[in-house]
Amino acid sequence: MISVQGLNQLYGGTQILWDLDLEINAGACVCIMGRNGVGKTTLLKCLMGLLPTKSGRILVGGEDITRKSAETRARMGVGFVPQGREIFPMLTVEENLRVGLGSRRDKSKKIPDQIFELFPVLKDMLTRRGGDLSGGQQQQLAIGRALVIDPDVLILDEPNEGIQPNIVQQIGDVILKLNKEQGMTVVLVEQKLTFARRIGDEFRLMERGRIVASGDMQDLSEALIAKHLAV
Repeated sequence: MISVQGLNQLYGGTQILWDLDLEINAGACVCIMGRNGVGKTTLLKCLMGLLPTKSGRILVGGEDITRKSAETRARMGVGFVPQGREIFPMLTVEENLRVGLGSRRDKSKKIPDQIFELFPVLKDMLTRRGGDLSGGQQQQLAIGRALVIDPDVLILDEPNEGIQPNIVQQIGDVILKLNKEQGMTVVLVEQKLTFARRIGDEFRLMERGRIVASGDMQDLSEALIAKHLAV
């Protein structure tokens, strides 16, 4: 489903990703983990087309998307929830959700009912401005906005950062539903081990801009945690 081959990326003259290889099968839920500064967010932004790459290839469903824009990738069914949510604070909840409709492959102009089934609070707050929502509600809005395009792949960058525990639980439930019941491929950067183990099928550990370990989540050992995750 997703194949990253020999990816190199520079930011401000500093190389962040080094010949990175990554393979993710369709329908998998993969947690990308590592200490701060190892290139996790950079990798996700490269997958979404938000950062240029120096060399290497990114393929989704066998199609080379390395030089395609973020808008084109969204129209191909790649949804993205950025770190920090990045909703439009002056737009209403409804307007935030409608932003994604332009990237739907079926050209529908209607917000899918599924969004409100997954996040009922958004239906109750359609006319409220995004900036007036709590952090947890904004995160639900950010995920809902990504789901509006009806993606095949959902990429999330630390979706639980700064979120209250009850919302973390709900977000986990939603990701599990999308992955297990709908077969959506999920790729997320996640720092919380408990959450990663709850929802992830597989892990990828990063160190200095490379994937250095991977496997089934049940094989994420204490030795690997101590070597690559412990602070």
